[in-house]
Amino acid sequence: FRDVHLQVLLGFGLLVPFLGRYGPGSVATSILIVSFAIQWATLIQGFFYFFLHGKIYVGAGSMVSADFCTAAVLISTGAVLGRVNPVQMLLLALLEVTLCSLNEYILLSLMGVRDSGRSLTVHVFGAYFGLMVSRILHQPHMDKRKREEQQDMGQQPDVFAVVGTIYLWTFWPSFTSATPVHDNAEPWAVLNTYFSLVASTVATFMLSPVLSEESTPRMVQIQDATLAGAAVMGMAGEMLVTPFGALIAGFLAGLICPLAFRFLTPVLHSRLKIQDTCGVHNIHGLPGILGALLGVLLTLLATADTYGDRLELVFPLVAQGSRTAADQALWQLCALPLTLLLAALGGCLTG
Repeated sequence: FRDVHLQVLLGFGLLVPFLGRYGPGSVATSILIVSFAIQWATLIQGFFYFFLHGKIYVGAGSMVSADFCTAAVLISTGAVLGRVNPVQMLLLALLEVTLCSLNEYILLSLMGVRDSGRSLTVHVFGAYFGLMVSRILHQPHMDKRKREEQQDMGQQPDVFAVVGTIYLWTFWPSFTSATPVHDNAEPWAVLNTYFSLVASTVATFMLSPVLSEESTPRMVQIQDATLAGAAVMGMAGEMLVTPFGALIAGFLAGLICPLAFRFLTPVLHSRLKIQDTCGVHNIHGLPGILGALLGVLLTLLATADTYGDRLELVFPLVAQGSRTAADQALWQLCALPLTLLLAALGGCLTG
């Protein structure tokens, strides 16, 4: 819990201050959002999961769940940063926590989907919810003026990014392995996340000089690569990725992020009128989708021969015989369009 909480406060909190004029204010606002969202998430998730005999029972599990939900809200605020005030952000948090908890309950409890590191319920949901809010809030003249203001960037952003990146590197393996913790289980989620992190960072160092004139990538780009490499391991982290598979997945995520910033973000802005301030689509959305598809592929390989005793921990329904591996993979696949639909509708309503 401590690692996840630090990750949400410091890792995500220090992602947002790269806008020259909004830096310190955006950190303060993120702390306000965290404080509000944790309380609201504890209540909403309490009604879904921990409600018994007229009382909500709270403990370590409910605290970690509330932090996960808060992370999704912070991702969404990244898409509209600098264009909404703190009161509007609180309204966004109020509505998003409710829908995020509903999405999580449908996926994890009703459909039996495995998403321990929250590729779908945090990264994909938070990114596309924020993008839809950004689309609804689009005002051509205002956006042009805001863009000009935001280009006033100094050295401060890189200082924040250095600290934020170190926290992300340190605590992200705990984020992906917070829920599937078992004393007798190998820490697969931790190992896979580490391999993915290193591969995505190397990919960014290789690709950045090709895409830009700078010989080394800026700290913010390394931070983005770190996030992308971690997001891709959200669903697949606890599964049998193997170290080689985790390296390949992380490397792909590290390539997707700078390529999407260079080629996809301008298209989103010019054609779809979506201004993505922090680039959450490239950092969380696309790697989250890639991670979900990787999870579907690995679920097809879930047999007692490959997983051994661990099958009971990772895929209890398959181990009990109530589902085949193919059935479970189909449920995992259906979870992706459902999450996108809920995020899109919720974002439109909130916007």
